[in-house]
Amino acid sequence: MEKILITGASGVLGGAIAGAARQAGFGVRQGVRNPAKANPAMESIRLDYDVPATIPPAVAGVSGLLLIAPPLDPAAPAKLAPVVESAKASGVKHVVFISAFGVNHSEQSPLRVVEHLVMDSGIPYTILRPNFFMENFSDGFLAASIKAQGAIFLAAGESKTSFISVQDVAAVGVAAFQRPLTGQEIDLTGPEALDHAEVARMIGEASGRPVAYHPLTEEQMAAGARAQGMPEPMVEYLTVLYGVVRAGYSAAVTAEVERVTGRKPIRFAEFAKSAAAAWR
Repeated sequence: MEKILITGASGVLGGAIAGAARQAGFGVRQGVRNPAKANPAMESIRLDYDVPATIPPAVAGVSGLLLIAPPLDPAAPAKLAPVVESAKASGVKHVVFISAFGVNHSEQSPLRVVEHLVMDSGIPYTILRPNFFMENFSDGFLAASIKAQGAIFLAAGESKTSFISVQDVAAVGVAAFQRPLTGQEIDLTGPEALDHAEVARMIGEASGRPVAYHPLTEEQMAAGARAQGMPEPMVEYLTVLYGVVRAGYSAAVTAEVERVTGRKPIRFAEFAKSAAAAWR
């Protein structure tokens, strides 16, 4: 049985990929900072990007590596380079890196730098570039204000985003190892582009309570993030991301989920119905 190391496996995306990989028959090793937070049904090991000594034991003996960067972290290249180096040294046969939609248009983007680290490593690779996750509204940084205030506060303007479910990202990630989809760079989106007012309406309909989108200025969003304790480098990263959204670069829709998996990606209204309990 092939074994895959999945980094960030205690997170929403990593957990979904770990579950999908196990269901597909792969052996799974969860790489997490705190193994107590990992799924107890699968092997787990401590993997902390800030503690380099934890990296070689985590990658030892696996044939595949599913690499997820720490969120909104401009230091991602420095943190992930030792993982890629250890993977090469230990004979990993395939690296699937979860990047982000559009980073290939900015060579200075931290995730684009990591893409190059992976592609230049000599290990067969697949680069996946998903757009913003639907689950940001139910399990991520936007969930609390929706539940407590019935509101989405963002500096996204009126621009649209082709949101994707982590379930679809997970399905493509597993398929990348199965087929395998080596040497490919794949842009992943949901089936439609929506603005945040439309998203708020769908969440309201699914949850049975009013939800509204309140567009912020970039300065207001940054101030709110700081007030919640977000470190300054992450605040700066966040403002750049939503500048990209306002410029309209997150609205494109691709057919890659269906091409790879054979089924259409989840629509936002369908996601909202399944996640409605998170907002009640």
